Parts: sequence; structure tokens; C-alpha cells
Amino acid sequence: MRPTTCVNPSRVSQHVKVTVIVLVGVFVALLDVFIVNIAFPAIHHDFPGSSLADLSWVISAYAIVSAALVIPAGRWSDRAGRRRGFLGGLSVFVTASAVCAVAPSVSVLIAARCAQAVGGAFMVPSSLGLLLPEFPPERRAAAIGLWGAVGGVAAGAGPLLGGLLVQASWRWVFIVNVPIGLVTLGAGVLVLRERRDPSGSRPDALGAGLLAAAIGGLTLAIVKAPDWGWGSPRTVALFAATGLLLGAVATRSARHPAPVLEPALVRTRAVALANASNLLFQCSFAAMILGGVLFLTAVWHQSVLMAGLEIAPGPAMAALFAFPGGVLGQRFGQRLVGATGALLFAGGGLWRLAYLGPTPHYASQLLPALLIGGAASGLVLPSTAAAATIPLPPQRLATGSGMLGVSRAIGSALGVALLVAIIGNHPHTASAFDGAWLLLIGAAIGAAAILAALGPVRRFRAPGQVAYEARAPYAPDAATTSARAA
Repeated sequence: MRPTTCVNPSRVSQHVKVTVIVLVGVFVALLDVFIVNIAFPAIHHDFPGSSLADLSWVISAYAIVSAALVIPAGRWSDRAGRRRGFLGGLSVFVTASAVCAVAPSVSVLIAARCAQAVGGAFMVPSSLGLLLPEFPPERRAAAIGLWGAVGGVAAGAGPLLGGLLVQASWRWVFIVNVPIGLVTLGAGVLVLRERRDPSGSRPDALGAGLLAAAIGGLTLAIVKAPDWGWGSPRTVALFAATGLLLGAVATRSARHPAPVLEPALVRTRAVALANASNLLFQCSFAAMILGGVLFLTAVWHQSVLMAGLEIAPGPAMAALFAFPGGVLGQRFGQRLVGATGALLFAGGGLWRLAYLGPTPHYASQLLPALLIGGAASGLVLPSTAAAATIPLPPQRLATGSGMLGVSRAIGSALGVALLVAIIGNHPHTASAFDGAWLLLIGAAIGAAAILAALGPVRRFRAPGQVAYEARAPYAPDAATTSARAA
């Protein structure tokens, strides 16, 4: 007779409470990444004196700060306390959202978006560190899947929710964060327990600042180059400064015990290629999302609500295909599934280039591209995420996930900057978007080519087992080696 298992009601209650609090916080942080794209035309309308290039920083600034801080913020939270990192980040995020909602100028809005990104950079990595201890080891993979699915839900809800909120005002896109965030903050103070790893090294704050300056300089150069000239002294100086700053980041990362970009991860071939592919794919994806919103509102003259409704099938398909994409990647290999998805995504761009015209024909012109692109995203994203984390030891999973977040944010910032540089300040004709769709196609094909070179992705093997990859095995650092010895 099978013995009965006693379930502790208080333990179940704590488990459910922590899961809900953490996932709501992550959902709010990730929702703002997608929802602001829908609000972009309304923000532009309220600040008519600002150019498209100026307003692009409302999106790019968030991505740049996130890219620089997500790994250092996660490491700080590990040392000082993940509860402290999550609640502190949520407090900053809520406060910054309130400032965004009342911003009297574009400069104030951009500054508040930077502060939002600081809060999000602390919330997202610390949330996983709070969630996993609530699950037994055999259920933690499911917990990671649940945590990751929040991003798909946020992407799917962003266009529709953004379109609805903007009917009142674009400011409601930020106002809605405040009551949800305050309730989550109060519940977190009462429920969440502190988790920390005091043995971790102090994060590299200077390296994070150098990385943010490098990405910001590159973005500024791309956005301003059409006005300044690609060969003008200012543009060339910014590109040169970007190269010097990236060199400084690489130098510090090679010497610092807790670098913003960990060299050991980059030396792992699958991890390096997966992040490079992810950067290019996110560049293509960001150009598609913002380009689609601008096309619908400026060329087809759709309302923001209608634009949100018409775009929604794409993110919905991405969420629908994400789980099957992960299963297919495990069955047939991340290289095959991810490269196929990236090529399909490029195919969606080709459809836009061939069929999108000045006269609205949604069902025949745009909907097929959205369905193809959404399904393709569901194949690519889990494939790159798996390839970037599976080869790593357990002690480096959080850092590997953070590195994936860095490549995603950098790709998004570059995608928005390149889109703005291509379209210019007059996105009112269908032909003005031809270059945007070519950007989408080229970046997606580049992502596919890198994934095709990925090779088999094998799980990390502990010392004494078969190495992950003979050509470029993961080299554990001193902390990892000491932990294993202990």
C-alpha cells in the first residue's frame, strides 16, 4: 500500500503567495518593455516639438540601462539579499512609473524611464532567486518555465492593454503600474523571506557604467547620423568612443572577480554564439514591433487601439509556440529549430516588403506576416535561451540568464536606433518603411546563420564526466571550483 503524503497547509500557502507576488512583479516590469511601443505615437502627439529620434530614447534608454545593470544588480541581490533587491527594485520602479505618468517634458520622461530600468534590473534576477527555493528540486524546472512564461504573457498582453489604456491617455500606461506595484510591495514585505549568498563577489559597478556609456554612445551615433552625416566628426568620434569603452569593459571583465560580462561564459562556444544570435534576433524583433506600430498609425492612419488589436496576433502566436518550440529544440536540436525559426521570421519580413502598401488590407497584407513572425519567435527564443544556459554549471545559470538579458537589451536598443535612422522624421509613406523591413530581414538571416553554426548543445558535465565540448569547454572560476570541492 502506498504511504500517504501529508501536505503542510502553511507551506502550500507560503509557496503560492511567493509565486504570485514574484510573478506579478516580473509581469509589471516586462509589460512596460512592450506596452510603451503601442503608446509611442500618442507620446509623440503630446510632444509635437520632439523628433522621432528624440522620442526613441523613451524606449532605448530603458534597454541601455537594463543591459548594463541586470548582471551587477543580480549579483548585488545575491550578496545583500534577494528580498531586499526585489522590494527595493519594485519601490524604484513604482516611483519612476509615477514620474513617467506626470512627466512635463520628453527629457523628464526619459530620465524616469532610466529609473524604471534600474528598478526592473533589480526585480527580474532577484525574483528567480526568491522563487526557486520555494520549490523542491524536482519541480524547479517547471518553476523556471512558469517564470519564463510571464514574458510571453506580457508580450501578448502589451499591444491590447496598451491600446485600451491609451484611449484615456498614454500616461495611463504608467499610472497602472502604481496601484499594482504598491499592492505587490505591501504583500512582499509581509510574505517574502530573505535569501542571500554572502560568499559572492562585489559586482563591478564601474564596468556597468562603462557598458552603459558604450551602448548609449553607439545608439546616439546611429540615431543622429542621418542628421549629422555618417562621416561627420561627431558621428565618427562617437563610434570611436564606443570602441574604446567596449575595450575598457573587456579589460575590466578579464580582471574583475565579478565582471559585468563574464569571460568564461563567452569562451563557451554555444553560449557565445547563442547570445550573438539573440542580439541580432532582438534587433530584428524590436524593428518589427516599433516599425509595425508606426506603419499602422502613420501610413494606414489607424487609431492606437486598432493598432494594438491588429498587432496582438503576432505576440499571441509567439506565446502559443514558445512551449512547443522548447520541446522541438530538445528533440531535434536548438540549432535546427532556432535557425528555422529565424529564417521564418525573415520570411515574415519579406512578406511585409512585398505586400504592405499604402492602402489598408489587413487580412491579406499584414496578418500573414504577423502570424509567421509570431510563430517564428516562438521557435527562436526558447532555442537561444536553452543554448545559452544548458552548457553552464548550476552555479552559473543565473549569470548565463543575465548575459542573455544583456544581449536582448543591446539588440533592442540597436534595433530601435537603426529603425529611427532608416525611417527619419517623416514615416508617412509605405516606401519609407522598405528599409525597415530590409533591416528586419537582414538581422534575422544573420541570427539564423549564427544558429546554424552552433553545433550540438550538450549539458554541462561535472569534473570526471565527459566534457561539454572539446573545442571550447567551460572553464570554471575559482569560486565554482571551491564550491564543488566543498
